[in-house]
Amino acid sequence: MGEVVEASTADFVAQCYELYQLPPLGSLVKTRDQEVELYGVVCNATTAGLEPGRRPIARGRDEATEEAVYQSSPQLMKLLRSEFSVLVAAHRQEGKLYHYLPPKPARIHSFVYQCPPAEVKELSQSLDFLTVLLNARLPVSPEELIAACLRHMGQAQEDRRAFLVAAGKELAVLLGDEPNRLRAVLGRIKP
Repeated sequence: MGEVVEASTADFVAQCYELYQLPPLGSLVKTRDQEVELYGVVCNATTAGLEPGRRPIARGRDEATEEAVYQSSPQLMKLLRSEFSVLVAAHRQEGKLYHYLPPKPARIHSFVYQCPPAEVKELSQSLDFLTVLLNARLPVSPEELIAACLRHMGQAQEDRRAFLVAAGKELAVLLGDEPNRLRAVLGRIKP
């Protein structure tokens, strides 16, 4: 789905190969750093011009549809880029899954893949990643990201309701002294 263009130990940014083909907020993706597989949660997505500081201009005044804008200006597909940011939540090394940060960041130009449902289910066996999401500085609110992630993970579960109840209990412990934040997340993950 894309390729790593910026990386640190805690997160990475990937550029999509196809414009607008972004993974959903809260979905799980993976990449590799040689023998280490890194797993993360999509925490933001953007589409912008290739040149920093140079914003695309409106082109649809004389067009009937958005598709017509791209048909009359085919160069736009080469002048724009779609990118997504990922918070690293786990890694696999020597066949073992660890729910904490990897020893090194992803490599630039590493390929990024959407995690299949079986891996999403495996990753959701531990809710330790919730602490990472709660404490991250994000362009979206942590409550929105957690709710999106739990909804996404819930789709891979045999018993979605049981998974969301367990996640709600874990959040109640983590946010016990912040009832407004807890309510914000729980209100968005109702089965």
